Amino acid sequence: MTATEKSILIALGSNLSHPDWGAPPLILAAAINFLEKAEIYTRAHSSIWSSAAWPDPRDPRYANAVIAVETPLPSDQLLDRLHAIEAAFGRDRSAVNAPRTLDLDLLAYGREVRAGPRAPILPHPRLQERGFVLRPLAEICPSWRHPVSGQGVAALLAALDPADDCRLWSAA
Repeated sequence: MTATEKSILIALGSNLSHPDWGAPPLILAAAINFLEKAEIYTRAHSSIWSSAAWPDPRDPRYANAVIAVETPLPSDQLLDRLHAIEAAFGRDRSAVNAPRTLDLDLLAYGREVRAGPRAPILPHPRLQERGFVLRPLAEICPSWRHPVSGQGVAALLAALDPADDCRLWSAA
């Protein structure tokens, strides 16, 4: 199944192993099971991609994926649930951009646009800059268009820095 422009899109990332769930790719799979139990139902799932850690590429590489989901939750409650699931997986938010067991980002909630000041900001304010988001997104929703800029995912990918280090996990 592929996603549509009206899909709710979530990015998953992990670059630290967890004693209960194992290596980062296994953590992503476990997180999807947690999402299902929290009324967040996966409808499309990308491959797992590997990307360099940022800002310190010496940190472990990330396993990344994008899923399209359905949920009865409004965007603000969905973000709260995503944060609760991150915490259940041991996510520590004390340091910005630190390695983490699980990162769940709400990328888009259909065509909803929210600029703040209250979360969530939609679409995610940096999704167009991230190969580790755009490549898996293009897999499951090649027709997706940014709700603000109107640019399609192919155009956003073409605008990425050629040095962007994101590849399929199996090639990592």
